[in-house]
Amino acid sequence: FQEPHFSFAEPLKCAMHSVHLIRHPATPFSDANHIGAQVSVLPSDAVEIQYFLSGDVNNLRIPADAAPRRAENLWQHTCFEAFVAAPRGTGYFEFNFAPSGEWAMYQFDAYREGMTPIEAAPPIITTRRTAHDLVVKIVVDLRALLNFKDYPELRLALSAVIENSNGELSYWALAHPPGKPDFHHADGFALTLNPLKNSA
Repeated sequence: FQEPHFSFAEPLKCAMHSVHLIRHPATPFSDANHIGAQVSVLPSDAVEIQYFLSGDVNNLRIPADAAPRRAENLWQHTCFEAFVAAPRGTGYFEFNFAPSGEWAMYQFDAYREGMTPIEAAPPIITTRRTAHDLVVKIVVDLRALLNFKDYPELRLALSAVIENSNGELSYWALAHPPGKPDFHHADGFALTLNPLKNSA
């Protein structure tokens, strides 16, 4: 898997995690061949996530550009997601990022319980696409949600929902629990990020 040749404004100046997402075997074949992601903490302490999709992009349903806004049910179409949890406790955060620029952010008290919309600065979403590549870059400020000094390590789950031209959805994640796709499951929190170390 090779990342697209085009790039965004500046090279990252901090440590970076590069990972690949896996399509859930029970979901339909997708015209997305590979999905990778990079996660880093910027000098401003904001977290940047870049998703790289390669495949027959013209045969995927990609939401058209829209005014950045909060929206519901983004996961019903092509959407990239991130889940963030502290190393202890049962609560976590869910972030939905659509290539259109729309977004949603929620807080959960426990596994799929106590879902509450988050009132915080909206993420910045930038999308680039060609016939064979789709890149979605997100910058989100977690400091309003988590004190990095209290939680020097965060657990992350990265995932994506990809819609084919026929409307079928495939589900991608760092890791999948047994059974049906479940992005909220603890097994999906397979990446550890140290914000203090990576932003130093």
